[in-house]
Amino acid sequence: MLLDEPLANLDYKLREELREELPRILGESGAILVYATTEPLEALLLGGNTLALSKGRMVQFGPTPFLYHHPRHIEAARVFSDPPLNELPISKREGITQFGDLHTVEAHGVLDMVPDGRYTLAFRPDIVSLAHPWDASLSFPGEVSVAEISGSESFVHVDTAVGRIICVEAGVSTLQPGQAVMLHVDATRAIVFDESGALAAESALA
Repeated sequence: MLLDEPLANLDYKLREELREELPRILGESGAILVYATTEPLEALLLGGNTLALSKGRMVQFGPTPFLYHHPRHIEAARVFSDPPLNELPISKREGITQFGDLHTVEAHGVLDMVPDGRYTLAFRPDIVSLAHPWDASLSFPGEVSVAEISGSESFVHVDTAVGRIICVEAGVSTLQPGQAVMLHVDATRAIVFDESGALAAESALA
């Protein structure tokens, strides 16, 4: 059975109800199912195996939870991230990580696992906190650009000296454009990709 984005044109409430029902219905059918979707949540709900495609080519295949937690290429991480994946170009030299021309930090967390060189530090918005630092945090001051309210959570876009970073805040955000904030990224759950986009390092918690 081939389903090509079957929920795309449904209204929001019906789409949510069917997302809950589909795993049961499809499991009872006993059919071999190929389900095409652009939404990571649908793939995670259905489970099974996922083939991540980017620009017409396969970038990773395997059990769906594994692809989500352990992308082997930056393209796989991108297609499995909603809100969009945060990506910061970095360089590492002699234990120091540099973001852009101004911001430098001591390499810790996943940054301590790669040799000197140029990389992309990638992390999903759910490991960025506005409230408190993690045990191994990368912290960046910035200003709120916009807060997208999405039901029970808000996607807060923050402009920093190292680029724009998106974080997820529970509930309806009261942050205003231009408001100063401090972002804390959990460095133990970030992922590092090399210049070709291939995985360079991830922690066991990524």
